[in-house]
Amino acid sequence: MPTFDLSKYGITVKTVYRNAEPSVLYEQALRRGEGEIVSSGALATRSGQKTGRSPKDKRIVDMEPSTKDVWWGNVNIKLSEKTFLVNRQRAVDFLNTRDQLYVMDGYAGWDEDHRIKIRIICLNAYHALFMHNMLIRPTREQLASFGDPHYVIYNSGQFPANPLTNEMSSATSVDLSFERGEFVILGTQYAGEMKKGVFTIMNYLMPKKGVMSMHCSANEGDHGDVSLFFGLSGTGKTTLSADPRRKLIGDDEHCWSDKGVFNIEGGCYAKCINLSPEGEPEIYQAIRYGSVLENVVYDKDTRTVDYGNQSITENTRCSYPVEYIPNAKIPCVGGHPKNVILLTCDAFGVLPPVSRLTPEQCMFHFISGYTAKVAGTEMGVTEPEATFSACFGAAFMVWHPAKYAELLAAQIQKHGSQAWLVNTGWSGGGHGVGKRMSLRYTRAILDAIHDGSLAKAETVTDPVFGLIVPKTCHNVPAEILNPKNTWADKTAYDTKAKHLAALFVKNFEKFADRCSDKIRAAAPRL
Repeated sequence: MPTFDLSKYGITVKTVYRNAEPSVLYEQALRRGEGEIVSSGALATRSGQKTGRSPKDKRIVDMEPSTKDVWWGNVNIKLSEKTFLVNRQRAVDFLNTRDQLYVMDGYAGWDEDHRIKIRIICLNAYHALFMHNMLIRPTREQLASFGDPHYVIYNSGQFPANPLTNEMSSATSVDLSFERGEFVILGTQYAGEMKKGVFTIMNYLMPKKGVMSMHCSANEGDHGDVSLFFGLSGTGKTTLSADPRRKLIGDDEHCWSDKGVFNIEGGCYAKCINLSPEGEPEIYQAIRYGSVLENVVYDKDTRTVDYGNQSITENTRCSYPVEYIPNAKIPCVGGHPKNVILLTCDAFGVLPPVSRLTPEQCMFHFISGYTAKVAGTEMGVTEPEATFSACFGAAFMVWHPAKYAELLAAQIQKHGSQAWLVNTGWSGGGHGVGKRMSLRYTRAILDAIHDGSLAKAETVTDPVFGLIVPKTCHNVPAEILNPKNTWADKTAYDTKAKHLAALFVKNFEKFADRCSDKIRAAAPRL
């Protein structure tokens, strides 16, 4: 009978599966009705009502000494310790009603000098399997000497928070206490809350040590040249980093220390909407036995997944161990990045497909974290809509964005990295008029960045955004490198470019007081 003592947490359930093998977790999930096996061998599950994160329900406990560090506001909302303890007790009480529980002990961070120990306590086998994929899995010897974790995540997501409790905004609450080293989940079964909870913890701890934590993917060339890819959802961060000609260090969360880059995670969490073996073969083939699919639709007879079906959610996801990508680099560490690539999907169609950035421009665009929603993706969105997410991951930033920008600037300056802005969005006009940038051209641009030829190309300066735009790039038509050339109506281009520039300037106002004159001067010219 599986048993692991959780009494130190106030949990008295006798049957506890600790770090169970995927085969055991499959068996448990099927027996308990948590999912089904699809034709690829992956475990398909549903997360219930919540099919994405609940950022408005995220809380951080307001306590000394962390309170002076936290960037309080709409991202990091204050919670009293008393309310945290109420929610913690609610989570523990619900866990105690279960006949069996699951524990997953693992590491966050491949660099042993900076890794932390995480313990997941949950009631669903598929949540345990999800975090088996996403954390770095300890060996048997490491597990035997694991000891006490640095942080414990109590996942009682099947049970709601009490919305009448002081400081609660709904029946969902995701609460983090740095002082207690605890994270409590109520009212949501979306597995990504655990993953991003760990990232939030690292985003607080690492900068305290002078280590840059980053919402980015990373890969490495044959000569050890590392590239970082920052970008919000839909910009191509996962797709472009999964390059069969380069080794994948990781797809989403990394740190940059004085030794180089290391992945925070032991797995990948890829979006699956419209996934195809032709478009993203590495990710498609990674969805097999041991992988966890969330909220996909599949044929009940053949168990074949319809990746184009978004009737449950557009945010269909899959978690799998990083070694499921054939060219993954294990251990997931690399040297200092040669190239830092900021990805954006500009649905207005006015940003160049590629620009070389000065260090100050890199900081401006990193703090801005721009991309654009396109018409039709959300109710009420009829025109392209600018989205700014500081540091390309504001929802997970604990410190003020300037803290992360300063760390990134220091690393770029120290190690001589070249920064680029790559637009994977529209060309020839905005959404509805122009066309999405060809993935073939974007890959050719990245090839030219990696082989060094683009850094040597003759350039021109964009008059509105001040960006340094290459005039030529191998295997990319020269006319598309200057976006104005691709617009039939040049006056309309000028109008739209000034419109987007004004949005950049307005967004940056809330960060300007913490930034240098040089960074403020890197803003677009109105």
